[in-house]
Amino acid sequence: MAKAIVPESSATRDNILAVGQKLMAAKGFSAVGLNEILTSSGVPKGSFYHYFASKEAFGEALLDKYFNDYLAEMDRTFSQPGFSSAQRLTTYLTQWQENQSFLDCQGKCLAVKLGAEVADLSEAMRLSLKRGTESIVSRLADALKAGVADGSLTIEGDPQQVALNIYQLWMGASLMAKIVRNYQPFEAAMEKTRQTLHLLR
Repeated sequence: MAKAIVPESSATRDNILAVGQKLMAAKGFSAVGLNEILTSSGVPKGSFYHYFASKEAFGEALLDKYFNDYLAEMDRTFSQPGFSSAQRLTTYLTQWQENQSFLDCQGKCLAVKLGAEVADLSEAMRLSLKRGTESIVSRLADALKAGVADGSLTIEGDPQQVALNIYQLWMGASLMAKIVRNYQPFEAAMEKTRQTLHLLR
């Protein structure tokens, strides 16, 4: 099969976003300047402003792409054949721990890294974070409903609220893992999740 040809303009934009994602996941939004992004991505300043009107617009596009990729991966995990909903959920949470590594998350911990920082800096970026996190919680709620239906887990209360509680638990664990530099917060989050959903080990 012939390899799909990616338009140069699209490839350039994607490259800028990919480089920016890794830099900002490591350093934060404010600490990364445009010159660093341009130098690392190998594009001139004019190219940047061809795609993004400002650093804030770049940040919004960065978050939108991050969540689109995240949700696509989430959908793949929750649609794996041959597994119960509880097993798929456990796989997702295990991947969460791996992707939120306090050592080097390779750009996959963007929401945790930027959440508190940019929510106060930019309304557009805050809304992107809000849209993205709401979509994650909605998918978690669907996974919980599927688990109840196939009998692999049980919940008490509204699935949407339980999903939100689980998401907030793991977001908090991700932040604490960065502070204490070990995996204990993730282990505690997994244990609490197992208790909440009555999952067997």
